[in-house]
Amino acid sequence: MDIQTLKQRYDIIGNDPKLLMALNKAIQVAPTNLSILITGESGVGKDVFSRIIHENSTRKHVRQGRGLISVNCGAIPEGTIESELFGHVKGAFTGADRSRKGYFEEADGGTIFLDEIGELPLAMQVKLLRVLENGEIIPVGSSTPQKIDVRVVAATNVDIVKAVREGRFREDLYYRLNQLSIYLPPLRERKEDIPLLFRKFSSDVAEKYHMPPIVLTDDARTMLMNYPWYGNVRELKNITEQIAVVETERSITPDILQNYLSYIPAERMPVIVPDTPAPAAAAQITDRELLLKALSMGQMINEMRGEINDLRQMVQQLASQPRPQILSHPVSQPLAQEEEFLTPEIIEDEAISLEDRERRAILRALEHSQGNRKQAAADLHISERSLYRKLKQYNISE
Repeated sequence: MDIQTLKQRYDIIGNDPKLLMALNKAIQVAPTNLSILITGESGVGKDVFSRIIHENSTRKHVRQGRGLISVNCGAIPEGTIESELFGHVKGAFTGADRSRKGYFEEADGGTIFLDEIGELPLAMQVKLLRVLENGEIIPVGSSTPQKIDVRVVAATNVDIVKAVREGRFREDLYYRLNQLSIYLPPLRERKEDIPLLFRKFSSDVAEKYHMPPIVLTDDARTMLMNYPWYGNVRELKNITEQIAVVETERSITPDILQNYLSYIPAERMPVIVPDTPAPAAAAQITDRELLLKALSMGQMINEMRGEINDLRQMVQQLASQPRPQILSHPVSQPLAQEEEFLTPEIIEDEAISLEDRERRAILRALEHSQGNRKQAAADLHISERSLYRKLKQYNISE
């Protein structure tokens, strides 16, 4: 399959030499059984390349619909990842009332795509290395190896070489996965492709919602190309769709474009200063900022109300169950019942007066539980996560 046909089939837009080199590598290596490591930032399309490799391999017809299994290693809790990857037998652990196949067994004969491989715990890296070297898995709770035939395509958005040097990723596993590597460039290294992608996404929205497509002025095109795009193609697609749906003006100027780019954190934005900013655009940005601040203040007030109500209940419950033989200080009396809805002025004074009481209540609960956070959280009738946040807030060490 030639590169142009490949781009059309997988809806890939761009003519950057680095992108074309990656596509050429993918199509050449697809018929082999080599393990592939795809590297690149989040949002550059690593999952698309895993499909290209699998669907142009001899494994594409294996177990139709199940030939390619995609696994996000960073999204699986460490305590369950071995069972998720390799399966388990009945009775292997509490709740294992039946045997279950893991992702590797599901992909037997096909391809498994291990996304975010850099997030894999070190203990699992050892077991994955054994699978790659021996072609065997051992389900959790079993002692019998099971042969499998799986091709591994892995991907990461972290500096994997740096992770190896720092001891966060096994060197032997890195070399076993990296039989051939494919690097996908970030969008800021493909500046000439940015207007092409914008036009494609704009046309898709126009067709979907039956509206005229948006177009960029020359200055807006330059601004778009100079933007860093830390979210890469995914970020560009989202912003293009927002502009196409929200804006009534179909010709997009730098003033309009800046309103959408400004949502990115300021420390990661390029310095873009128009020669003569339009007063109307400046007023529009100011109004937006004021609205965001107002919404933020309202959310803060609601959160403070919730904190005060939680604290009131906590103090009342502690006061109703005193433990004089353990607690060294008397529990504060329950707070007086106040109006359900507090004004912002009252909230600030009340929050400050309650701070010391909350800190003392947490210290007493920790003393009673002998430092056991779970027990202390139960005594306070709050979650363990909330207790941890409060410990950091009040700088309490056990």
